[in-house]
Amino acid sequence: MLCGFLLVGGFYLFIEHTAHLFGVLPFLLVLACPLMHLFHHHGHGGHGGHSAGAPASPPGLDRAPRNTP
Repeated sequence: MLCGFLLVGGFYLFIEHTAHLFGVLPFLLVLACPLMHLFHHHGHGGHGGHSAGAPASPPGLDRAPRNTP
């Protein structure tokens, strides 16, 4: 019952205050930029650089010695 009341109340708030919602929408896009910056930097190691002179190896590769004949 509570979910039903919340859905109906949310629907009427959305219908009655659509103009306010569209007025705030550009600001929400600007505020989303820092969040996207924080959550999308996990793929390339963040802002820290690699150590000087050491080449970066792809993850998952082992540096095991080869058995050469």
